[in-house]
Amino acid sequence: MQSALYVGLSAQVALQKRLETLANNVANITTAGFRADEVTFESLISRAADTPVAFASSGETYISRQPGGVTSTGNPLDVAVVGTGWLAFAGPNGTIYTRDGRMQMSVDGELQTLSGRPVLDAGGVPITVDPNGGPISIAQDGTITQDNNQMATLGIYLIPQNAKLTRYENSGVIPDRPPELMTSFVDANGRQALGGVRQGYVESSNVNPVLEMTKLIMAQRAFESASTMADHSESTLQTAVRTLGEPAKGA
Repeated sequence: MQSALYVGLSAQVALQKRLETLANNVANITTAGFRADEVTFESLISRAADTPVAFASSGETYISRQPGGVTSTGNPLDVAVVGTGWLAFAGPNGTIYTRDGRMQMSVDGELQTLSGRPVLDAGGVPITVDPNGGPISIAQDGTITQDNNQMATLGIYLIPQNAKLTRYENSGVIPDRPPELMTSFVDANGRQALGGVRQGYVESSNVNPVLEMTKLIMAQRAFESASTMADHSESTLQTAVRTLGEPAKGA
């Protein structure tokens, strides 16, 4: 009976974490460049008793790298990353990487994120253009030109697949392994695009609203079932204690 109670409690802890990640994903359905949180769980086997008992782990959260949809905005300061690359901007304690390519220009001509962080070039330096230099053109490889003059190049970086990502605010990530600057954007024949950016577009969140809401409902029902099981196990245990604690008749 005690094993059933603990198994139910471990399931509740795991499902609570899953509910939190799903709720956060749903809340960021409309956040540009957002990457959904996913959770992996493992079974922990206890052999303390005669019969092995499987408990649910608390779960490990990771950030999905699945790309989101691309929407045309017509804004020349918006770019959508094509392929697996990431843009970079200066954070408070180092470089942050993002798929949110919405930019703005300061009065001094510095390209910034919508939160005011400097966007970085291929050398990791903040990008500055001429605020009075006319329309900006951004090529697939990130080259920024004004009036046929090259002003800078957007830094497009590849984060190793085995890197663990830590979320920064909503759409930013901090990898635990150093990214590499992306330098090739076409195949060996110079035809097929391997990545880069598209000017005038924005990448949406990679959260599937219908699927995520379905997962949320299923997780809520599973949590309720685990809670019911734990309550039933505790009630059974209390009944057994009361019964065994009563003096035998005729004693």
